[in-house]
Amino acid sequence: MSALSVPTPSGAARSSLQRLRALLHDEGGLVASLVESTSDRAAPPGPARLAASGPRAEGSREDYELLIDAIYEGYLLHYAKPRVALTLDQDLGLLAGDRLYALGLARLIALGDLAAVAELADTISLSSLAQGAGEPELADAVWTAGARAIGWGSSETHRRAKDLVLTGSSKAIEAMRTSAASLAAPR
Repeated sequence: MSALSVPTPSGAARSSLQRLRALLHDEGGLVASLVESTSDRAAPPGPARLAASGPRAEGSREDYELLIDAIYEGYLLHYAKPRVALTLDQDLGLLAGDRLYALGLARLIALGDLAAVAELADTISLSSLAQGAGEPELADAVWTAGARAIGWGSSETHRRAKDLVLTGSSKAIEAMRTSAASLAAPR
């Protein structure tokens, strides 16, 4: 069964992480074998909920939250502690992370939101650069600002902040935090 043909369970009674677990389990394969079956371990609200709360996600909030959680889980498998797909093997974690990136991006493309595809591609790249530079706080700021840009649209301030991350500027983290704060506040 392809990732796009798997029905998304109703989100009213299930968190996006629970829906992600069900989606991966139903899809089968390697990533399904890594899915932790326990309920959400007090997972803090992440970039998925922030992006899905913006006006650009109106009418598809559950879809946005699920697909961004898939992409963010892929990122966590590469750089931090994942919440859904767990493995002790680093190479397997990288493969599973890549699969989750692809799963989320394919679902976003199916929604036709090319601006969000571009924003997530930038977010993935810039947070990877920050992690590679040993700056996990900057990576977190990139994800927060990227989520805001997905939910509310980008801005010139956000584009400048992304340029500062690309150039390795010491002002990048503050620019990303300013970018996130300058966009509309979540409802």
